[in-house]
Amino acid sequence: MNKIISSIAICLLSITILSSCQQEKKLPFYGERHAETVKDAAGVEKIDTVYQTIPNWSFLNQDSVVTTNKATDGKVYVADFFFTSCTTICPTMHRNLMTVYKEFKTNPDIMFVSHTIDFKYDRPYVLKKYAQKLGVDGPKWQFLYGSKDSVYTLAEKNYLVAVGEDSTAKDGYIHQGYLVLIDKDRRIRGAYDGTKEDQVEQLKKDIPVLLAEYKK
Repeated sequence: MNKIISSIAICLLSITILSSCQQEKKLPFYGERHAETVKDAAGVEKIDTVYQTIPNWSFLNQDSVVTTNKATDGKVYVADFFFTSCTTICPTMHRNLMTVYKEFKTNPDIMFVSHTIDFKYDRPYVLKKYAQKLGVDGPKWQFLYGSKDSVYTLAEKNYLVAVGEDSTAKDGYIHQGYLVLIDKDRRIRGAYDGTKEDQVEQLKKDIPVLLAEYKK
């Protein structure tokens, strides 16, 4: 009997530890970071780590409406960089991202933001047609147009995604196909190759983990 009780106790302890580990799981932070002296609620000074964040931005969306970071403030969102005439990685990337969109479509805490890098052709009406063809309707997934400097700087300096014009490339542009996961405080918490299904599946698993951090 004592052996049975001991076995049950060990099992319960293992379950408790496993549950605790799952609850405490957090995603990493990406980008630059620095130490800063801050005061807590009691006014006591302490050293805290400040992580790289996405700055304020303002672009035109697929409905020709000025859209700013206020659309994503307080939400977890997935960002990427693409262009509508891309025939290489974009179709696969957005087809995979569409599965993430469908899975979290009814969750008000999740958004999707796609920045075009084709400042010459991808005007809002082009983005609108692209979104409709993809099967996206409503404000949950924003397709954004902006100047070359504003978009390229945001991509490379803030989202840490390489983009650029390239006359030798098949479609005239080059870019990485990362799906970048941003938390409610504008910090980078993950980057997933949108052309690889296993990484997209990992993104689906990581989104709830990130959301759970804000429920404590």
